[in-house]
Parts: sequence; structure tokens; C-alpha cells
Amino acid sequence: MDSVFTMLKKYDQEHLIAFMNKLPENMKETLIRELDGLDWGLLDIIRNKDSKEGRGEISPISVLTIPQIKEKEEAYTETGIKAIQEGKVAAMLLAGGMGTRLGCKGPKGVFDIGVTHELYIFEQLFRNAMDSAEAAGKEFPFFIMTSDKNHEETVQFLKDHNFFGYPAELVHFFKQDMAPCVDFDGHLLMESAGKLATSPNGNGGWYSSFVKAGMLPVAEQYGVEWLNCFAVDNVLQRICDPCFIGAVLAEGKVSGAKVVSKADPHERVGVLCLEDGKPSIVEYYELGEDMAMAKNEAGEYLYNYGVILNYLFRIDKLNEIIDKRMPLHEAEKKIPYVDPDGTAHSPETPNGYKFETLILDMVHMMDDCLGYEVDRNREFAPVKNKTGVDSVESARALLKLNGVEL
Repeated sequence: MDSVFTMLKKYDQEHLIAFMNKLPENMKETLIRELDGLDWGLLDIIRNKDSKEGRGEISPISVLTIPQIKEKEEAYTETGIKAIQEGKVAAMLLAGGMGTRLGCKGPKGVFDIGVTHELYIFEQLFRNAMDSAEAAGKEFPFFIMTSDKNHEETVQFLKDHNFFGYPAELVHFFKQDMAPCVDFDGHLLMESAGKLATSPNGNGGWYSSFVKAGMLPVAEQYGVEWLNCFAVDNVLQRICDPCFIGAVLAEGKVSGAKVVSKADPHERVGVLCLEDGKPSIVEYYELGEDMAMAKNEAGEYLYNYGVILNYLFRIDKLNEIIDKRMPLHEAEKKIPYVDPDGTAHSPETPNGYKFETLILDMVHMMDDCLGYEVDRNREFAPVKNKTGVDSVESARALLKLNGVEL
């Protein structure tokens, strides 16, 4: 307890003592345990958020294009299939989000994208995984990262549906870590009198959460050396794609990123590039007009390849970076909280910051990254909105285009 109070004073969080003094002993102990497990170093970053370093020198990166892949497709696929058969590859699904924007109260993965019959997002993803497993003649471990908000519902839903035919013993769940929320003065906010206000630590926290949850020994027991990390909302996501895996291995890279040619120079996607000579991803709003429109001598856009959140990482390289502090990205949010008097507040305007880490920063921490171009009509159907761009409507159209019965 003394160490917690010492840290509260050191980090100017003594307002929390007022909460503790009003709590019954059991709730006080629970809050102290939560504070004792807090990564206090985050507060240093939060307090110094205005002194973050800017981006390095951005330059184009070479990408393995679709025609180039076609030339070596057979050899790449053979290499990838062998890696799957030897148990060296596992799937890593990031599924901590909720389907609120889709009008769904539960996890995003339980949203039904069917028309004449039920077809859940989770179901389509497991179908995609089984395509690769059938090609290799062997299923692979399938890790699923959930969140505090959707863990129980996700696990129960998939169990109730028998994992849509995927071997249950190969599916492993773990929860995403949470990051504290602060007000604009850097003071920790309380969700209730005995609990800190927290939010998921972003898609860049998937590997640290994986390790903290004790999943690394599980992967090692299988002999896994590579993790194919992907998001829940892309229903055309090819999972543990043998050709992609084989290309990364054959080209001697430690990571890979699937990319698509941008629909236009200003498409709102992160762009694979180099930053100070290392692989990186620059957001569309960071490119600027000149870079977005820049072309090479052949008239091709230099910053033309957008990432689709489908990455392949080598575990030994992930282990090398796990202790390095990743950049924190803040967002002004309306954060419900209680004050020391126990009064609940639901702000109508932003009152603080939520913080997250991003997977794009993990790419920059790798020695290299193979950009691997795919056909967006075959592999990129994000379900983010009810209508319009990247919506249920557009995803259904692309699923039909790829022969999926809805």
C-alpha cells in the first residue's frame, strides 16, 4: 500500500486518495491492487505527450506487385504450405471491438451480414481460415484477442456455434490489456468509486497482451514461429494465406504486410513506406498533397499501396521489441466518470484523453517488411459502417462477387 501512495504522490494523482478514504475496506483493497498493477510509465508519456518527436524522413518502399507474385506463385505457395504443415504458423484475430456503428449491441464478429440466411462475420472468417487449412491439409492454431467488453459473449457465441467447424482445441482466447483514461490535466479518471476509467490499449497492444495472458508458451508448444495478425472487420481477409507466408519466408523478411493499390491518391488508408530507411506506415492525412500526388518516371504513384491490417510477424522479432515503449496516440473523448463525492458525470463534450498503441508502429520496429499486393476486390471488404463506404452494403457486394452465398 505504501508503494501505491508513493506513486500517487510522485505522479500528482493524490486526488485518488479521496476516493480510497470513502471506500469500504474490500473495495479499497481492490482499487489498490489495480493501481499496484498500473504501468506508471504511461503517465510519464501522457504528461509529455506534447513533446513527441515528429516523423522521420519518409520515402517510397518497394512492394511485391500482383504480376510479380504471379510469376512465383507456385513456389511461394509451396513454401507457405510447408510452413503450415510444420506447425510454424498461427492465426491472430483482433476481435476486441463492438458492433455499435453497425447497430449491433454485441461484439462486431457476431454481426449477421447474410441476406437470405445467417452469415456472421466470425463465420466468414473461419471459412476463410479453413480455405488455407484445406490447401495445406492441416489446421493451424487460432488465437483470438477479445476485450473486457466482449470477452464472455465472444467465447460463448463461438462455442454455441461450434467454432463454425474449426477444431475447438486449436482456438485460444485472451483479453486485450487496458490503458488508463485521464482528464486534460493528466489526472486519472474513475469509472466508479472503486475502479479506474480505462479503455482498450489499441491494436498495437495485441502482442504484449498475448504474452501477458500466457499465450506465448501455448504458441511455443505448437512450434509456432510466425503470427498472421488481422482485424475482425474485413470479411474477405485471407487468413494464413500460403502464398503470402511463402513470399515473406522466401524473400527472407522478418515481417510482411498485405497492401492494395489505392482507389485514388487521397484514399483514407495508411500507406506502406520507409521512414528513415525502415519500414513504416504513414497515415493518409500525414502524406500531404505533394507526396500523395508524387509519381515516378513511369507515371506511377510513389505512395500507392495502402495497408489492410493483415500482417505476418516473426515471433522472435516480436520478442525483441516487446520491452520497448511504443508510441501512445491520444484521442480527445467524452469519458464518463465519478468524482470523489460519488457523483456520476456523463460529459456532453470531450473531457479527457483515451490512449492507444497502433500496430503500424510495430511495423516500424521491424528490421524489414515485405509489402505484398493483393486484389482489393478479392481481399478487402471492411465492415465499418451501416451504409456507404466500407459498409455492410459494400461488403455484401464484394462477397457476392467472390461467390459467397448470402
